[in-house]
Amino acid sequence: MRLAVAFDHRGVHLREAVLESLAGHQVIDLGTDTDAVRIDYPDKAREVGEALTAGDAERGILVCGSGVGASVAASKLAGIRAATCHDTYSAHQGVEHDDMNVLCIGSEVIGAEMAAELVRTFLGAKFDGGERYVRRLEKIEELENA
Repeated sequence: MRLAVAFDHRGVHLREAVLESLAGHQVIDLGTDTDAVRIDYPDKAREVGEALTAGDAERGILVCGSGVGASVAASKLAGIRAATCHDTYSAHQGVEHDDMNVLCIGSEVIGAEMAAELVRTFLGAKFDGGERYVRRLEKIEELENA
């Protein structure tokens, strides 16, 4: 799978664990790799979103301090369905039922092992494609276009 991955200056603390869990996938690393310079999560959300909408990546992963800011910013972009997940149920169910294409996690909320487990769960999940899920996604598209 082709993945776009980005970290802000707080999210970088989970960088190694996240990247290690992506072995076997094509990774577009959108940085950052240091906490020495403040990096705003909306900028990283835009970069990940653009990689997805351009077709360069199939899914994205964003890491900031809480995961919340990254998911709010990414979800403002048309076609991006981002959510903060700090448990495995949400990480797979978000893909299976909601066709979530960007996983957001918080480096100040979870540790490296849980981050890696969430990434593996997110990447292993597939959209169910059932009629009720498709109908709901169509409603979300209507909201984006309103």
